[in-house]
Amino acid sequence: MTNASNGGIRPLGLTTATAFVIAAMVGTGVFTTLGFQVVDIRSPFVIMMLWLVGGVVALCGALSYGELGAALPRSGGEYHILRRVYTPALGFLAGWVSATVGFAGPAALAAMALAAYTDAFIPDLPANHLAAGAVLTFTLIHASSLRVGALFQNVLTGLKVCLILGFIVAAFTVDHAQEVSLVPQVGALGVMTGPAFAVSLIFVSYAYTGWNAAIYVIGEIDQPSRTLPRALLLGTGVVTVLYVLLNYVFLRTVAMDQLVGQIEVGFLSGVQIFGEAGGQITAAIIAGLLASTVSAYVFLGPRILMVMGEDIPALAWLSVKSRRGLPVNAFVFQTVIALTFIYTSTFPQVLLYASILLTTISTLAVAGVYVLRSTEPNLTRPYRTWGYPVTPALYLAVNVWALTFVLMNETFASLVGLGILGVGLVLYAVVLRLTSSRVVLD
Repeated sequence: MTNASNGGIRPLGLTTATAFVIAAMVGTGVFTTLGFQVVDIRSPFVIMMLWLVGGVVALCGALSYGELGAALPRSGGEYHILRRVYTPALGFLAGWVSATVGFAGPAALAAMALAAYTDAFIPDLPANHLAAGAVLTFTLIHASSLRVGALFQNVLTGLKVCLILGFIVAAFTVDHAQEVSLVPQVGALGVMTGPAFAVSLIFVSYAYTGWNAAIYVIGEIDQPSRTLPRALLLGTGVVTVLYVLLNYVFLRTVAMDQLVGQIEVGFLSGVQIFGEAGGQITAAIIAGLLASTVSAYVFLGPRILMVMGEDIPALAWLSVKSRRGLPVNAFVFQTVIALTFIYTSTFPQVLLYASILLTTISTLAVAGVYVLRSTEPNLTRPYRTWGYPVTPALYLAVNVWALTFVLMNETFASLVGLGILGVGLVLYAVVLRLTSSRVVLD
């Protein structure tokens, strides 16, 4: 079956949709955020619970998005969902967040992390230029051919999973491993209900960001009502297992004092497993894995911008497609934003802003499951959220709890996030005025 919106392009199947979910998730977060978590959390049990809770929450989100995507099968992700369920203004804000910190931001983060890992085996390369080069390379690949881009993504994702599994197996051959007690210690429950756990959970949520990746290209997926829920659940489940195992490996091979504040966590672990030379090889492999993440975000982001251009006359230029049906102007726009992040912001800044805003938008989207069932009970739902109403409620409760602590403990970053939303509202007002003026002139 070929979707009409594709203009005759062969639609994406379950393998590719799942590959985008895995590729978008596994990358920057899991290889970089542990060093920030152990600053305030020194219990291996609590760290492991942090990643397990993050996985369960992501699965609850995936179950909820499966219903929303199957009932509203159109590319655009949260932009389309919030616009359809709530108001065009909220939809525009979701699209604005996706266009900035949602995809351009994570693409820049993954490229910056790729550059940091590359420095471990090829020192003194200009990090910013290397990161920018990665973004530009994948933009050219994905803006030229859907078929080539999809095949490239499938291969990279398959290699990513195989290499991670190999790394995990090798970690259990280390002679002098760190003691990692998975038994809860006295005070563990207090830590898990405190601000340090909540703030760290936001970082973990960023690492799990991407569980909803397939929904952004639902208009290009074959049999979306059937394929989308399967891709979301399969991809999220696989990544949850990989994340828990990877963080156990990091804690088992590197002392916590060495991890504090470090970005290149995988490199440090690789040195302990394979030696200094082996650590450099590990860094090279992780750089390759991060390339897959850059690729996924570069591919997905322009689809949201394209849908916004289709809906909003003042942004129609974003919906312009090449002869092969690819949104070339949206690719250019996203690339400019990603390069701006790379050359103007630090890694921790982009990470925190992206984490806060993406968690906020996805929370509104999951709440849409309740809203849509109330406002449109007769809407055709090829897939219904498993565990409803508990699973969406769990996702909402954990995210609201975490965001509350972040607002209190990371006030400046939260205000920056609110500022980005404020800019989005101003842009929406400008777009409405331009659209009204165009209608009057016509």
